[in-house]
Formats: sequence, C-alpha cells, structure tokens
Amino acid sequence: MLKSVHFLLTYTCLYECDHCFLHCGPHAEGTFTLDQVTEVLDQAVNAGVTSIEVEGGEPFLYYPLMLETLRQAKARGLNCGIVTNCYWATTKTDAGLWLEPLVEIGIDSLAVSDDEFHGSDMADSPARLAYQAAVDLGLPASAIRIEQADCEASDSRARGDAVIGGRVSLKGRAVDKLADGLPCRPYEEFSECTQEELADPGRVHLDPLGNVFVCQGLSIGNVWRQPLAEIMAGYEPARHPIVGPLLAGGPAELARRYGLPAGQEYVSDCHLCYLVRRNLLARFPEELCPNQVYGIATA
Repeated sequence: MLKSVHFLLTYTCLYECDHCFLHCGPHAEGTFTLDQVTEVLDQAVNAGVTSIEVEGGEPFLYYPLMLETLRQAKARGLNCGIVTNCYWATTKTDAGLWLEPLVEIGIDSLAVSDDEFHGSDMADSPARLAYQAAVDLGLPASAIRIEQADCEASDSRARGDAVIGGRVSLKGRAVDKLADGLPCRPYEEFSECTQEELADPGRVHLDPLGNVFVCQGLSIGNVWRQPLAEIMAGYEPARHPIVGPLLAGGPAELARRYGLPAGQEYVSDCHLCYLVRRNLLARFPEELCPNQVYGIATA
C-alpha cells in the first residue's frame, strides 16, 4: 500500500555527478509550480499517503517553493523530509540561516549527500557544515553516502561501482560514466530486481511532468491525466509491459522478452535493466519516460 511520495521538485542541479540516476544537471529541465505542488499534495492525501520526501535535482535551488511545499505538507498532517547536496552551506553560520525556516516548519528529516561524488571529502565540506548546523538546531539530520565498492572481481558489487546501502545501483549517468572496466556477469544471472518493490510499491517518485515512477524512468501513470489514487488502484503489475517481465524473471526476462542480443555481460541487475529500457524508449514512450532520465536531450 502506497505510503510515501518522493517529489522530484526539479531536475535542475548545480552538479552533474557521474552516479546520478536521473541525469540531473544545470541544463536539465522540469520544475514543479506551486499550483502543481498543491494539487499533488491533495492527491497524495486522497491516496492514503502519510509522508513525502522533497528531492531533485537540488530542491534548495527553488528555496521558496521548497519551503511552501513543506509547509503545505505539514498542514495536511504529512511527515516530510528533504534530500540536498548542501551547495548553500558556505559556512556553518550561513548554513544555519538556510536551515532555520525548516526548524519552524518542523520537518522530520534532512538527508545530506556526503561523499566523494559530491565533493565531500574534506572535513569542512558543505555537507559536513550543513550537518553540524542541523544538529545544533535540533533538526533530525542524516548523511547519504554513495560508496566506492571494493570487492573481488567475482562479486557483483564490483570495485569502482556506485553502491548504496551495500547494493549496486548502476543506472542513469553511472551506466555511461562508471561501467567501463568493471567485472561483469552473463545477463542470464540477473533473474530478479533487487532494488524496488515493483509488485506492491510503498513508495513512488513523482516528477514535474506528472510521471509516477516505481523506479526512476519507469512510469505507471501520470497525475496530470489521472489522480494518484486511481493510478495506484488500477496498477496491475503483471500487465505492465516493463514491470511484468521484471517480476516474471528480472532484467534477464526483460531482455529475452524484447530480443536483447544474447552473449552480453553486465555489472548488475540495474545495469542490464537500464540498458534494455533505454533501447525500448520509442516502443514504450508512456511507460519509459522522460527521455532526459535516459540521457537523451529533449527537443
């Protein structure tokens, strides 16, 4: 049962991190308007959602919109949190100025991106300064660290891969930037999706274009065409042209179903799934979207 919606408040970001699964960056387009935020929050409540997460891109780039999103979420009785790369934390004192309104709103979590991908390899990095300021203000802060795995060549979590929580997540820009030279395995071995609860998602991501993602770039509907509650009530995983094969036999079955050439090898299940999906964009434009999430510029 759906309980959480992660708002991709914007695709825009100051950075173009090699591991980014959304291909965010300075030129990435798509940002919610306040009217759209209000509509989707109402839809979320009607769908039984109890918490939201505000992400990006970088949500602090649209600071007034981010604050009002959080205020409206709290006014509806929702738990809410934020994920940020902390570009705004130039000093600990300045970081406190940015964070004080979040204390007044009463957010439930602040997650800072603190790793080498985000330039946070120094003690006084923006993420560290923001975290320290948050703790001083009493905000519930935590750090997200995308690790550089250090595993044997026979392990699927190959050295140099982007690992979140001990699991490989090689998709988006990481496929093009981080896959070269990593140990691979035959595609037949990737017989399940290890990252998402596709059959019964308790969380979805929602982008400014209205797409409802059970995995980034894998849509099950659009809230500008149909309310979220109806999308979830009508979701039939086995009948979805992408989700169905993934549940039946993982990315390997998705590859077989749509004729991916045999004999190729991949770093992880996400690696295989992402490449198969990118090859199917023209065939399933409603389910695999938007193109920019797959590194293809929009006209």
